[in-house]
Amino acid sequence: KDEEPLEEDELPEHLRPAPKIDLSNLNPDKPEDLLKMSKKGRTLMMFVSVSGSPTQKETEEITQLWQSSLFNANYEVTRYVVSDDRVIFLLKDGSKAFEIRDFLVQQDRCAEVSFENQQFPGKGAPQGEEGDNNSAQTKSKK
Repeated sequence: KDEEPLEEDELPEHLRPAPKIDLSNLNPDKPEDLLKMSKKGRTLMMFVSVSGSPTQKETEEITQLWQSSLFNANYEVTRYVVSDDRVIFLLKDGSKAFEIRDFLVQQDRCAEVSFENQQFPGKGAPQGEEGDNNSAQTKSKK
């Protein structure tokens, strides 16, 4: 019982203090910034749908390629296939969610990426649903 207390980064996530959020640096035109700051160092689940009615094996192969590409770009994600056309990417650092989303929605077979109650249509979305990278917050161009 003479154990030294664990360092902050060694504690289980639920025991770590919440990240400090500096609202003075927050840009009100970029709501993503708040999520990035609040999820820094926190686990985040990202749901990704594969287009084209794939089999579970196809989904595993396609999403394995995406996971490998992300790994090669130094993003740590764990992949779980949850249905024939859907996977969960578990991010160790939720602040990277938008960067990972930007990569995924550009993939030909990505139908949709969703996290934190936001949906982002991918390049493989059915016609009429595909949007720009900020499709969840549709902005009118003036």
